[in-house]
Amino acid sequence: MSAASGPGTQSRYLGLALLSACICHGANASAATTAGTSPHPAVQRCAPQAAPGSLPPGTVLRDCADTPQLVAVPGGSFRMGDVLGNGYDYERPVHTVRIEGFLIGRYEVTVAEWMACVQAGACPGASAAQDPVPSHPISMVSWDEAQQYVAWLTRRSGRAYRLPSEAEWEYAARAGSDNQYTWGNTETSICLHANVLDISGHQANPGWNWWIGCDDGYPRAAPVGSFPPNDWGLYDMIGNVWEWVADCWHGNYDGAPGNGAPWVEDACPKHVNRGGGWGNHPRTTRISTRDGDIHSAHSDGLGFRVARSILYATPQPALPAAPSPATAGTAQQP
Repeated sequence: MSAASGPGTQSRYLGLALLSACICHGANASAATTAGTSPHPAVQRCAPQAAPGSLPPGTVLRDCADTPQLVAVPGGSFRMGDVLGNGYDYERPVHTVRIEGFLIGRYEVTVAEWMACVQAGACPGASAAQDPVPSHPISMVSWDEAQQYVAWLTRRSGRAYRLPSEAEWEYAARAGSDNQYTWGNTETSICLHANVLDISGHQANPGWNWWIGCDDGYPRAAPVGSFPPNDWGLYDMIGNVWEWVADCWHGNYDGAPGNGAPWVEDACPKHVNRGGGWGNHPRTTRISTRDGDIHSAHSDGLGFRVARSILYATPQPALPAAPSPATAGTAQQP
């Protein structure tokens, strides 16, 4: 997170004082590996294991042996933003969004999945060097590098991969509910459901004073899928690592699209990330919490998951843009 974004930057783990060092470390590592990487290396096309047409909701598939598992999410409408009224300005106004069914990553992209792209010469390798455990979520990946990965997936599979839009991400995380978290509204049970800054994390980082007094057993990132999924079978939508989405950062939802499309402009300086992670207090891992970072930012608490579209015979019409902003909120805590 950057200092000018919505939520407080302390929740990006290394804190305000160390955030720039984290970004520089990732940028330097990427520069050492990207220089010899072709932007469009030759890619051997796999034979996708699923038809590109409509899929029943809940279907789990993998297009290629080395690409992420996907879950088919049903289309529908939902209320996006601070639906419980305990959030902040940048989570408002609450607005209705209609989403067409789509596919989203069952898990956050793992180190092993990222390394397949590295070995193909299409992604930089320095990010995996920060945490080389194959089952961990890839981190230290910028928005630009996440775009390199989805471009490689598209060439590898012949399917149009992308980052999810912010609306798609929240719709998938909510899985039909208005709850604060994927399991309900109680933060005291969070260590049973998500990897956040807990006793283990505080012991590893004693200067971080926003921890919660339970223990999920992971002082840093956990293997993906270590905690129960939400009601649509998606893992780690809360905690573990923050997740880049396609949208540019906007300070509130005034004028946001009502059809689930990414909210973007040419050359926007910052992009949104969602979900919170292993260095966050539960307050910062609410489903509606959002933040933004510059497109080249790297962090040990920032990764992503992928998405792609499902073809439908009758596309759903777009809804109008969101109304004007609601009442002001208060300052964010990490």
